Parts: sequence; C-alpha cells; structure tokens
Amino acid sequence: MANPERQDTWLISCVLEGRDLGIWDTSDGGEKDSDENKYPPGGMLAEISLGGRPSVGELTVSRYYDANRDHPLFSFYNKHVGSGRGSVGFTPLDFHGNPQGDPFVYSGTLKTFTPPNVDSTSQDAAMVELHWTVETLTP
Repeated sequence: MANPERQDTWLISCVLEGRDLGIWDTSDGGEKDSDENKYPPGGMLAEISLGGRPSVGELTVSRYYDANRDHPLFSFYNKHVGSGRGSVGFTPLDFHGNPQGDPFVYSGTLKTFTPPNVDSTSQDAAMVELHWTVETLTP
C-alpha cells in the first residue's frame, strides 16, 4: 500500500554550534549530485560514462520571522556566518504530525544569514533564512 507524503508533512530542525534553533518552515536545495565525467573512445565509438565524485548542493532553510524568537538570534547568526558548524534534520511525519521513519541530516557550515525583507506595500510573512554549505548528508 502506498504511503503518500505532502510537502507539509516534514519537521525541519536546525542546530548551530550546539544551539537548538527550533523548527523551520521551508527548504530549498540540498540535492545530491555528481561531477559528469565522460570519455570518447577512439574509432568513433559512443561516449562512455566514467562516473564522478558526488557532492551535496547548498541548502537554504527559512521560517516566518517572530520578533521574540528570532530577533535575539541575529547577533548569534552574524557571529557564526562562514565558520559556524551545524546541522539541519528532516523528519517525515504522518498526516497526524507523528514522526515516521528516521530523519535525514545535512551537516556543514553556515554560509549566509538573511534577515527579513522589508516592503511597506506587502502583507506577506516576513521570513528569515539560513543558507548552509553542506559537507555530509546522512543516511
């Protein structure tokens, strides 16, 4: 029997320098990819794939800006941009919000902290973002 998932049935959690940053709302990136390495043999034979070194793309997580929760963290984020070590975990949830299965975890360095955009003509949610350079993805 199928076990369908929706984009909203995930729990995203972040830790930076051992500090639990709570739950995050959205993610982008984090794809596992590899270098393309092809070789054209002689005699006009078809190219062959030699495989390539795998790598994990950069990962961005964001959440709505809550002044009480997020504003006190701005100096912490700024202090650790470019050097702060951390992880982002993704736990699948069932339709009732219960964890199902093991999380997968990205580990790496905080590359960028983006405070909320400001626009006096918009009523969209203000968002904060953390952009990670990923070294490992487990499992």
